[in-house]
Formats: sequence, structure tokens, C-alpha cells
Amino acid sequence: MNQQQGSNRISSGLIAAISATIVAVGGGVAWFVSNSNNQSTVPSQQQTNTPTQSLVGNEKTAQIYWLQDSGTSFKLVPQQIQVAANRNQPDRFLEAAFQRLLEGNAQGDNSTTIPSGTKLLGVDVENGSVRVNLSEEFSKGGGSASMMGRVGQVVYTATSLNPNAKVYIDINGKPLDVLGGEGVELEQPLTRESFNQDYQL
Repeated sequence: MNQQQGSNRISSGLIAAISATIVAVGGGVAWFVSNSNNQSTVPSQQQTNTPTQSLVGNEKTAQIYWLQDSGTSFKLVPQQIQVAANRNQPDRFLEAAFQRLLEGNAQGDNSTTIPSGTKLLGVDVENGSVRVNLSEEFSKGGGSASMMGRVGQVVYTATSLNPNAKVYIDINGKPLDVLGGEGVELEQPLTRESFNQDYQL
């Protein structure tokens, strides 16, 4: 009888030890699986952030030009802006710059004589020349000083990538020869040098 009770105690002890081992192993497996899942989520978070970083990396510095009143005349002054475009794609780069210029949000004492509502219809960069196609609003309103100011803004912004580029200005796809009611004649192509020689601000 005592021997039988002893063997029962051994069996109970053995069962308890095995149970404890199973619980310990099970807990270890659960901990390992949990940590593995946590580590596997880290790369996906990094991948999620990658497109944002690449967009920021695509932003380049461009220059747009405003007018500044010196008291007796106007002068063209640049403003550096960040545009989400690549310098290796000059058409898109200048399109982004012109969109910002046509918004008309000049800083400080600077201003614009480009009429509100003027739209960019296209920019074509090829072989050292830039063709800027604008809507008809560009040619309306203002006196000769206003006309020359807006032409200067377009010429200088268009040549921000290449200061020696030749600029052609179109209105609704047709070359702009005479600007505004005062009949200011434009000899195209325009360059920074020819604009400074032929037109007074």
C-alpha cells in the first residue's frame, strides 16, 4: 500500500514537471513569435517613408522675377523658390516656376504687372530657346511701363536656367508682336541683353 502511494507521488511529480516544461516552452515560443512580428514591421514602416523622402529630394531651386519700384523706375528682382521638378526636364521645371509667378504672390515691396487671370498654356525648351505660351489676359490692361514690366518678368524667369537663352512669347499659340492698347512692338526672340538695351523699365 505504501509502495503504491509512493509511486502515485512520483507520477504526480513527474506530470507537474512535464506541465511546467510545456508552459515554459510555450511561453518562449510565444515571445519569439511576438518579437519576430515586431521586427518584420520595421522595414514596412521604412518603405512607407521612402516616397516622401524622394519627393523632397526632387525639389529644386528656381528663380522667378518680380518688379521693385526704385522711386523713378522699376527693376527686376529675383526670388528663389523650391519647385517639385527636375532640372534635367527644363520644360517641366520652367512650367512649375511660371505657375508660381502667375499666382502673383510677390514678397515684401515687390510687385507684378502680369494681369490677374493670366494662364500658362505651355513652355517649350529647345536648342537654347524658350517658347512661353500665355493666355490672352497677358496682353490686356496697363500702360507702356506695365507692358514692359511684365515682358521683363517673363524674359528673366524663362532664362533662369540659361541666362543666354532666346525667348519667344506667344499668346494663345500665336507670336506676340504688338503688346497692349499702346501698341508696344516686340522684336522676337528676346534675350536679357536685348531687353535691357531696347526697353526701359
